[in-house]
Formats: sequence, structure tokens, C-alpha cells
Amino acid sequence: MASMAFFVVVLLILQCLSLSFSAKQTYIVHMKNHDKPSSFSTHHDWYESSLQSLSPSSTPDTLLYTYTTAYNGFAASLDPAQAESLRQSDSVIGVYEDTLYTLHTTRTPEFMGLNTDFGLWEGHNTLDLDQASHDVVIGVLDTGVWPESKSFDDSGMPEVPKKWRGECESGSDFSPKVCNRKLIGARSFSKGYQMASGGSYLNKAREIVSPRDGDGHGTHTSSTAAGSQVANASLLGYASGTARGMAPHARLATYKVCWKTGCFGADILAGMDRAILDGVDVLSLSLGGGSAPYYRDTIAIGAFSAMEKGIFVSCSAGNSGPSKASLANVAPWIMTVGAGTLDRDFPAYVVLGNKYKSTGVSLYSGKGMGNKPVSLVYNKGSNNSANLCLPGSLNPELVRGKVVICDRGINARVEKGAVVGEAGGVGMILANTAASGEELVADSHLLPAVAVGRKVGDSMREYAKSDANPTALLTFGGTVLNVKPSPVVAAFSSRGPNIVTPQILKPDLIGPGVNILAAWSEAIGPTELENDNRKTHFNIMSGTSMSCPHISGVGALLKAAHPDWSPSAIKSALMTTAYTVDNTNSPLKDAGGGGFSDPWAHGSGHVDPQKALSPGLVYDISTDEYVAFLCSLDYTVEHVQAIIKRPNATCSMKFKDPGELNYPSFSVLFGKKRVVRYTRELTNVGPARSIYNVTVTGPSSVGISVRPRQLTFRSVGEKKRYTVTFVAKKGVKQMSRSEFGSILWGNAQHQVKSPVAFSWTVLMR
Repeated sequence: MASMAFFVVVLLILQCLSLSFSAKQTYIVHMKNHDKPSSFSTHHDWYESSLQSLSPSSTPDTLLYTYTTAYNGFAASLDPAQAESLRQSDSVIGVYEDTLYTLHTTRTPEFMGLNTDFGLWEGHNTLDLDQASHDVVIGVLDTGVWPESKSFDDSGMPEVPKKWRGECESGSDFSPKVCNRKLIGARSFSKGYQMASGGSYLNKAREIVSPRDGDGHGTHTSSTAAGSQVANASLLGYASGTARGMAPHARLATYKVCWKTGCFGADILAGMDRAILDGVDVLSLSLGGGSAPYYRDTIAIGAFSAMEKGIFVSCSAGNSGPSKASLANVAPWIMTVGAGTLDRDFPAYVVLGNKYKSTGVSLYSGKGMGNKPVSLVYNKGSNNSANLCLPGSLNPELVRGKVVICDRGINARVEKGAVVGEAGGVGMILANTAASGEELVADSHLLPAVAVGRKVGDSMREYAKSDANPTALLTFGGTVLNVKPSPVVAAFSSRGPNIVTPQILKPDLIGPGVNILAAWSEAIGPTELENDNRKTHFNIMSGTSMSCPHISGVGALLKAAHPDWSPSAIKSALMTTAYTVDNTNSPLKDAGGGGFSDPWAHGSGHVDPQKALSPGLVYDISTDEYVAFLCSLDYTVEHVQAIIKRPNATCSMKFKDPGELNYPSFSVLFGKKRVVRYTRELTNVGPARSIYNVTVTGPSSVGISVRPRQLTFRSVGEKKRYTVTFVAKKGVKQMSRSEFGSILWGNAQHQVKSPVAFSWTVLMR
């Protein structure tokens, strides 16, 4: 009996130990760095001692990272009790569970007016800009890099800038020797990922820890931003031509922070921390999570430190459109980038047995189906998910030898084709539903497959269900240029309003993000499926992940052309010169619903690099103004201090309304107020003795007045203010929907345009 009792006690102890061990996870600890006792020579020593005091048995892997620049604090592996103990310390601002972020997954230079023989820098030629770009370093936080790609060739590039403090780390599959005068930095950060994967970063990792890209995403985004010129680039014959990044003469440094299960906040912060110390000029992050207050937003806090150091930060807006209020990375010191289409397409055709012919898109490059129609089926499977072609959902007896219609959604588009192929199908029609509307995204399918819009998809679904013997034939049309209309806002591109700070209009703008050709990792096939054994040097991808590095690259060009400009000035130049009409001279359209787009979808418009290089006027914002903005939010002083890393900040200066920030766009919330008044300041970066007149547009429900209506700048760098008053007219019923307008300061040379969004009700989080 006694032995049984002892056995039970031992089991309970083991169970408690197991629970304690399994409960350990990564926490990011925000510290009051100025509280460091003088007895500790470094903050790292102080953090280690603090952890040791929690548990004398703390192991060497408890402290994962010490942050010195992007953040005040550290990341550690703790159990909930230890985390709670830390929260009780007066020196601790906050203790937060690590956040998992996700990736927001070439005709582009020509489409954006960056062809090499065009002198696009006012008063200079392209050669001047190329030379200036050699001193600009773009840091990309992503899945790493495939350094052997021709897109990272350094032919003709001078020595690495002396200011550079970065390096190329070694790994079992990565030699520092693969870096060069183009790819001047490559690091990896994996401790957060390894702890989340179970165990310790001191144990053998589940994937090789090195800067090498086994996913492809990081190579694609890096080469989009700053890839060297590569002739005869294509994806298996599609989009053939010369590939080059937006800033092909800029330097590149990659920071691998994303792994198979995603991107952990602890690793992202470590990457941002190191990139700032290394000396990057631009930070590009094609990743994000949900919306959170800025003091809880890892990327926002790191980006604030970068902005203070003069680093331009560009982030993807997210791929959660067309749902409203679906944005990521909305801090006003971040450039939030949505996605649009190019004027290039990859048509494919479906002919049904009833002679109905429709056009879709595809990047299929195999033998094809021949010229004989085959049977067509829809929703034929072993369970109710057969319409989505989820793994295991199709009945081979019902689909073998046939073309299968698959609804878009839930699982990856290319996986649906693989499911059809495994069940014996010979082709797939990927049909949009209401969620994706008429947006068409091309994929390099493993079997003949065509993607079609919702309206066409509905007619095909109905035909397959109603015809006694439905058939289909799929054919493929290669690459087509000069597609109209373009650009069109991608349906997947995340939308405003900004639910963190509704008074700041987001996204900021859109760039090319649909069917983008760029370099690829040879470690994985173009579909990223396990059974895709094809190897290709380039791939075509879509997402705000692809639009973000376009803006990062253009930001690098502006940094090269105007090295004295602040990140806010660069951002303003990009936003106020963006265009809002397509190549048919019609207002931008939205693939999500098929109608016209609005600033909650496209922000200020589509980037125009040529005009951004010479914007005439800019809305500049100092760090102190950002602090006043933060102080106007419902944050404690400690929360503000945590973001700005100034222990003595008191919020003695703050805005009455967050919308008073000198932002290049306006988001007007009437709510209980009928009158909203803002003052903005413009800085002349164009010629001396410039005169600008204002033009306003708006809905009939709002009165808009600007004073003064003319601004005269006698010198370069001169600043002038104007005040705009918005009045919600009496008798107008409070609207749940929003209205839009614009404020434009213009002359014969420059048009400086700001979008305005009007809301009568606030969408709460």
C-alpha cells in the first residue's frame, strides 16, 4: 500500500514537472532601461541577473535575445508564473507573449516608368541616380536569401560603403564567401522559432539555422527591391524578359526571421535591432499580424527606432481584403503598402460543351490537354468539402479522367490542383466565389488549370450541375502585355479604415503585387508543394508581400536622390504624387467588387516613382511630432515611453486630436462633432519662388474650406501652413458608410494631392 502511495506521489511530481516544462514559452519583456543598477556593466548582465532571481535553476537558454536599439528589453523562455513575477517588478513596463506573424504572400520597372534609358531625376540623369544608389542599403526581413541567384550579381558595383557594419554569417549550408558587393549582409534569427517548436535553441534545430532561403519568399522580395539586371528571365517561359529590382544599384542585406511555422516577434525584433546597428537605410518587411495598440506592436516599436535613425520603413498591408478594417502595420511612421495589378496577364481559356468560351489565367507550362473536350464535374466527393477540393475530399471514381471545378478559398490554390491530380483528375477550373470577386491570380499548377472570376465561375458551376453530359477543354495563351484596365486594386489587398488610429488614413498607397516575376530559391519548386520537383531561377507570386519591396526599392531611390530627406519626407513624396486613374483614364477599379476603388483600398493611389523624385512640396514630421501624436492617444505615459524609448517623456506637449499629425492624407471623424479643423505644414523641396493654389473635392454632405487658398514659397526649404475646415452639413442623415474627397496644392510643375476620408461613425475594435 505504501509503495502504491509512493508511486502515485512520484506520478504527480512528474506530471507537475511536465506541466511546468510544457508551459514554458517565449515572452518579450519591456524594461525601463534607465533603471539599470550601476553595479551591472551592461543591460544584458542586468537581464540575466533578473532571470536568475526568478529561478536559481535558470538554464543558459532562458535569455534568448537582448535588444539594444529597436526595443528596450529582452526575450526569454519563461513559464507563466515567472512571467507574472516579472510583471510585479517596478523596472518592467510589460511582459508579453511572443506573437506569431505571417508572410504576406518583370515588367514592373517599365510599368512604373523606371526603364533604364529614361532620365527620371529632375536636373540629373539616370547615371547620377545609379551612382548615388551605391551608398544606399536595403535591409529585408524575410525567409533569407538564395545568394547564388543572378539577381544578386555584383558586376560593376564599387566597394562596400565604409559606413556598413553588417556581415554575412556562416551556416552549414551558407558560406560568408557567397556574399559580395551587392549582397553585403546576411544574418538569421531563430531562437523564438526554435523555442516555439519545442525545446531549446541549444538543441538541434528542426531546420538548418542559416541565412539561406529554403522557402523562396525572401529571395523574391529581396530581388524585387534591389535585384541586379538579369536578361532572359522567366518562369518556365512565362513573363520572359529582363528582370531587375526597383533599385538595381542599391546594396542588399537580408535578415532571416521567418521559418516554416511563421515569423516570431522575438526574432523579428532581433532582426530589426541588428539591421539598425548594421547601418541599413531602408527596412522592408513583407509580413505582419493583426492590429494592436502601438505599445503592443513589435514591428511598430522597432520601426519607431528605425525612423528616429533616419531609416525608411516599408511594410505590407496584409492579404485580408476585401474585408474592411483588415489592415496590418498601420503605425503612421510606417509606409503601409497595398497591392494592385500590372498591365501584364497570362490568359488561359475554357470552352464548355455548350460552346460557351471564357477567359481566365494560368501559368501552367506542361503538355496540356490536347484538343478534345473531357467530362466536367463539380462537388463530386466523399464529403461536403469536395467543392473546395480539400485534401481527401474528392472521390477518385467520380473525378478520374475529368476536369474538376474547385471553389477558391480555405486551402492554397495550387494545392487544389494537386488534390485533383491525386484523385485522377486531368484538369481543374479554379472558380472564384464572392470573397475574391473578379480578381484573377495566376499559378504555376502541376496539371492543366485555369482560374476564372466569380461570374464566370457561377455559370460554369450551374452548367456542370444542370447539363446531362458537361464537358470542358482548357487551353493556354502565354504572356500578354498592355492589359487594360490597369492597375486594378487586388481583391486580397487589406483595407481600411484603420482601427488602431481611425484619424490616420491607411493604407498609404498601392504598388504592383499581382503576378510579379522575381528571383526564386532553388531549394523548392514554384508551387512550394512537396511533390513539385521543378527547379526555376524565377517565380511569379502575388500578395502585398510583393508590393511592399517595390515601395522599399523606390524609397531607396529617393534616399539616394535626396540623402538629407527624412523618412517622413520620402513617405510624403511617394503619397502625394501617387495616381488614381488607370491606363484607360478612368478612376482606379477594385477587383474585390468590380466597381471603383476608394482610399480605404488604394490609400493615396498607385506609386509613381518619376513624380515622387520631384514632388515639389512635402509634409514632413519630426520625432517630437510623432511623440505628441502618441500622447494624444489613450495610452499611459509609460506606454508612450515604451514606444519612444525616452524615460523622461511626460506628454507635456500633445495634440488635442491624433488627426493633427502633419500626415499627407486626412481621415475626418465627425462622430458627435459637426466641425473638424486641421492645420498642416508644407515644406518646399522644389524651386524657389514657387506659388501653389489649392483645389478641393468632396461629397455634397460636407463643406470644405481652406485658408489661405494660395501658398507662396520664396526659398527652398521654406515652410508654410494652411488650415482646412470640414463641416458636416445640417440636415444630412448620419451615414454608416464613408465618403471621400481630396485636397490638392498645384501649379504648372507639381500636383501635391492628399486623399480625405469622411466617417460619421467609428468602427470599434
